Amino acid sequence: MKTYKSKTKTKLALFASATALAALAPQVHAQSSDALIDKLVDKGVLTVDEAKDLRVEADKDFKTALQAKTGMPDYVTGYKISGDFRGRFEQFSGDNAALVDRTRLRYRLRFGIVASIMDNLEAGFRLGSGDASGVGSQSATGGPLSNNSTMQDNFTKKMIYIDTAYGKWTAVNSGNWLVSATIGKMENPFNFTPMVFDPDLTPEGAALQTVITINDKHSLALTGGAFVMDEEKGSTFDPFLCGGQITWNAKWADKLASSLGFGALFINSQKSLTQANVPYVNQGNSRSSTGVLLYKYEPLIADASVTYTLDSFPLYPGAFPIKVAGEGIANPGAANNNTGFWTGITFGKSGAKKTWDLTYRYEYLQADAWYDQLVDDDNGAYYATVHYANNTGTAGYMGGTNVKGHMVKLNYSFTDSLTFSATCFINDLINPPAQNPSGKKADLTSNAIHFYADVMWKF
Repeated sequence: MKTYKSKTKTKLALFASATALAALAPQVHAQSSDALIDKLVDKGVLTVDEAKDLRVEADKDFKTALQAKTGMPDYVTGYKISGDFRGRFEQFSGDNAALVDRTRLRYRLRFGIVASIMDNLEAGFRLGSGDASGVGSQSATGGPLSNNSTMQDNFTKKMIYIDTAYGKWTAVNSGNWLVSATIGKMENPFNFTPMVFDPDLTPEGAALQTVITINDKHSLALTGGAFVMDEEKGSTFDPFLCGGQITWNAKWADKLASSLGFGALFINSQKSLTQANVPYVNQGNSRSSTGVLLYKYEPLIADASVTYTLDSFPLYPGAFPIKVAGEGIANPGAANNNTGFWTGITFGKSGAKKTWDLTYRYEYLQADAWYDQLVDDDNGAYYATVHYANNTGTAGYMGGTNVKGHMVKLNYSFTDSLTFSATCFINDLINPPAQNPSGKKADLTSNAIHFYADVMWKF
């Protein structure tokens, strides 16, 4: 009788703990209750079968307590909270005397929640910091390519924007097939690199993703999407971005893997994407004197990578991957200056405690290879003046197309959640603005160095 009462009290204590932990987070519940149950099994207080039953009962009790605490309906099976904070030191410099050497301090905060729902449904959102775009009618919105907030203006309060807000349905997740559909503002479903899409870009529209596992060594990933670029109240023809991508991932041996991809993108009604209608963050594309894009943007994109994993490497824990990769782009919608490529190598892989990686990349992206407002805004060079022929563009350091040069990046993870990184771009313009024949000659030197160091906490 005494033993029975002792076990009953133990179970009641576990249930009480689970209920209290429900007010915190599902991850805390799972880790804490499982650890307690395992300890009781080790001590001989519970048998393995009793522990199994207790886990089931604890999970049921936890779900009931979670629903009561949060007000969630019973068809919500769980939720996940995540985010990160990043602090940045940033510097711009170059050889042109007109380029002002600048330093600035910035930070990025992102916080999101994803709810898992019965019948393979998911809904989520993420909030992010950011500076206002400050361009015409878009001045109240955040920039499309960055969540950075600059430390400035007498400690002013900073803005928070909707970074993602979406619904997802995984229609098929069985056997060798996975098919999912997403609508809303989402993480970029395409697997193109920053030469094509800035890493912080979160497109708005709909996407369909499929993964086919051929066998334990080969798989195919297919992605299609249609995204709204802008809504024009004075026109029937709104600009849209549509595209598709297929990627073949292969593992040839324990140490050797590869990836090969091909994609196509298309922007319709591109003439509506004027500086007055949408934020003007990058530059490089050919435009008329009124800011209208002169060419269509319908590029074909191919990418490939090969990864070889060493058993060990000095100052690195565990297996050490070495990845060689590249990507090429060609836009038949432009008459010339319509191609680009990058190639590079990465040693190691950061993310876990005491791991690191070092990357070198060379990129050459011509002016009209792709729409300049979507590519990496950190990868830029110096424009000494506007384009005299049509008086378009902006003088100063600008990211976008029409850029060639080098990138070196180092990441080191002190812990699983804390990573330091340092990135340096050394670039020139492929075609600097031409001299104005009727004006004073300007120094058109365009080389520039963009360096930044980050410390990021993930949670």
